[in-house]
Amino acid sequence: MISSSRIQLASLIRGSSITTKHIRNTHLSTMATARKIQITPDNTGLWHQKQTEAAAKKTTELLQDDLEKHHCFFNMEGYHNHISHHLLSLYGLGASPEHIQQGYNDNANYQRTPFKTHSDIQEELKDFATAKDKYGKEEYYTDFLVFFQNEIDKKGWKEVLLEYMFKGDEQSENMLVRMFAGFLHPIIQLMYGIEWQQPAIIAMGLAQAAVHPDKVRRFIDASERAASQTTSSSSPMPEIATLFDEVAADAKVGTAARWSDENKVHDGVLGRAFDDLVRIAGKVRVKPEELDARTAEMYNTITYYTTGAALRKGKEPRYDFFLIHHVNVCPIFIAINAQEWIPTAAKVRLLEWKIRFDLLQYAARGCAPAFLDDITSYVPKEKTQKSTTDLLPRVHAWHDDGHAPKLIRAVGVCQQVCAPYEASGEKWLKLRGDDVWTKVNQLIVDAVEGDGPKWVRSAGHEGAWTEIPDRQV
Repeated sequence: MISSSRIQLASLIRGSSITTKHIRNTHLSTMATARKIQITPDNTGLWHQKQTEAAAKKTTELLQDDLEKHHCFFNMEGYHNHISHHLLSLYGLGASPEHIQQGYNDNANYQRTPFKTHSDIQEELKDFATAKDKYGKEEYYTDFLVFFQNEIDKKGWKEVLLEYMFKGDEQSENMLVRMFAGFLHPIIQLMYGIEWQQPAIIAMGLAQAAVHPDKVRRFIDASERAASQTTSSSSPMPEIATLFDEVAADAKVGTAARWSDENKVHDGVLGRAFDDLVRIAGKVRVKPEELDARTAEMYNTITYYTTGAALRKGKEPRYDFFLIHHVNVCPIFIAINAQEWIPTAAKVRLLEWKIRFDLLQYAARGCAPAFLDDITSYVPKEKTQKSTTDLLPRVHAWHDDGHAPKLIRAVGVCQQVCAPYEASGEKWLKLRGDDVWTKVNQLIVDAVEGDGPKWVRSAGHEGAWTEIPDRQV
């Protein structure tokens, strides 16, 4: 069944009426191709940190190495290769060539080499009818990578994204759903390609999505149908934070995920409270004229609830490993909103999906409460408040797989995106003011540099905190 959103999207595929007011991605690495990475010193991503020619050269070299030598999964269980995210996050944070090289060295040695391409498969992939049975299978990653590189060579990366993500037909719907699989890793990969305008990384993102499963389709489709059954005029979309609170307060949704669940998304929330969550997720209906403001609201709200979940009474702070992905992916919505060639309907729909997925993931992680007073009253381990600029050299030096630098960068971009709305006094902003943003960054640093595990998994459950040290006040 084709939803009304898909019909509207297909009718608008050739045009868009909204541009992003506050951040525009204007840099273009003109030498970059579908097979060649080219990072330049003037393009450091949305946070606009200064960089050097040496750092740009080093990042280009290592990203090219990753493109040519590594699979998108580093093991047979489907754990993701984060190298391109990691390196571009470090680069976007102003890291030196030495620290960028360190980031690569820390993670290259356990990557898998890509599968060889299958013979005569490229013709099959051109026709979705014959390509269907190749989707969701990791052994075809290299084949899909080559296919999308060839498509970009012929059509350009913008036309390829319009065709394979935003067209509204069966093929693009298939790809768009898979972008949200694997804890958002495919769309995170795509994010760095769009933000840095690197066709090769865009091809990697599309290929990665192609080999992910589409188990989330049922939730996406049901939520979209629920939203279409109520007009926005009769029932306006609530503030996003109230939807988080509704999820937590709901007798079925708020308790659906159990500590014993192997998969708290599918076995827990979608297994025990599918209809109840869909009812709440169906309230997400973004008006086109609200796109920029709702994007900022989404970004601020998920950052707030993720930070709140990191503070458990009596314990050292730790961010939830799954929730941080919902913060780390947020810059793509800023980058996409800035692309005038993407239809407004596509931007709105993508944002709606993201908000609904935030609600799903929040429920899956046990609905850890967030209290602004806990964030603002947090006393850093060093007892003094340091600026984000002072903290960045420590972030550059971390031995990490990329999650932590991505989080710091995403929070920095969030502050930048929210600044105009702070100035206009928007009440839906949960996090506001330089002191609060600095406190959030200090929380991240303290959590990552603490003893024991860097992250908790499912912060709303007491069992997630057993290995985290008690907080010494």
